[in-house]
Amino acid sequence: MAAALDDLDRKILSELQQDAEQSLDEIARKVGSSKTPVWNRIRRMKEQGVISRQTVILDAEALGLEACFFVLIRTSEHEADWQRKFLQALRERPEVLEAHRLAGDIDYILKVRVKNARAYDEFYQALISEVKIYNVTALLSMEEIKSTTVLPV
Repeated sequence: MAAALDDLDRKILSELQQDAEQSLDEIARKVGSSKTPVWNRIRRMKEQGVISRQTVILDAEALGLEACFFVLIRTSEHEADWQRKFLQALRERPEVLEAHRLAGDIDYILKVRVKNARAYDEFYQALISEVKIYNVTALLSMEEIKSTTVLPV
């Protein structure tokens, strides 16, 4: 169930999404409030699970992770044991940035970030050695047009 948020909550969330390192004074000034109410609202939104965590965003290319693959997976296995092994394998692979179970012809899509095609092949070989997969299609992203963690609040 969605949390009840007012306009001030949404303004605070927008500021935090843009730069969570801002001081409470800066956020309060930008949203037209004072420090204590802003702090109380942030604390409440953390308790409600609206704010799940704070982190930093790294530049993948600056770290040498220049290849982004979208991996489409079809499986003929749908037993609980296979799914448990598959999900565990995904969680243990730091290259997997996102994993989604889909409706339709494709069962799963992964977003995988690696150094190059050879590193992707190593990831692929490791994955298929851990779990049986019916079909894998890897799509190399030629250009990242938009990437954001900012949600429309």
